[in-house]
Amino acid sequence: MPLLEDFDFQLADRLLKQIDAEQFKNGMRQLAAGVTIVTTAIGNERRGLTATAVCSLSAEPPTLLACVNREAGAHDPTLQSRVFCVNILATHHRALAATFADPEKTAERFESGEWSTLESGAPVLMDSLASFDCILGQTMRADTHTVLTGRVQAVRLNENLEPLLYSRGEFGSFAR
Repeated sequence: MPLLEDFDFQLADRLLKQIDAEQFKNGMRQLAAGVTIVTTAIGNERRGLTATAVCSLSAEPPTLLACVNREAGAHDPTLQSRVFCVNILATHHRALAATFADPEKTAERFESGEWSTLESGAPVLMDSLASFDCILGQTMRADTHTVLTGRVQAVRLNENLEPLLYSRGEFGSFAR
């Protein structure tokens, strides 16, 4: 079986049918996803963004994966600091998720919520459903995004909260 390194992306781009980006986005909006805020810090400078493209990669060693747009203000600082924290949001974080998703609101992102740090020094949202404090592992450039792997250094849990979800362009909650 060929490895990813052996894959000819330029050939694939020539052979693949190009679909409309808006059609793709509309299709992907049908997939409900958990909402996270991915944070990093360099010295006293904190950065963060709202992300739904986050998942576990392996349990041994504990590793997760996050996809970050290269245009995001937290992208380059994450690569420079080599640390990040994935904070899984609860339903009461709707406004915070919207603030971290808005490119115009970079200054006020950390004004709401109770923020602290764990092992890496990346900002941790203390009332999140869970926080995964990570050291940056491997990265892979994928078109407009960078795929980050994070070796988890610490986990903080608050299992009594309901998760915030994102589907069809809106934040919502899980109905039992």
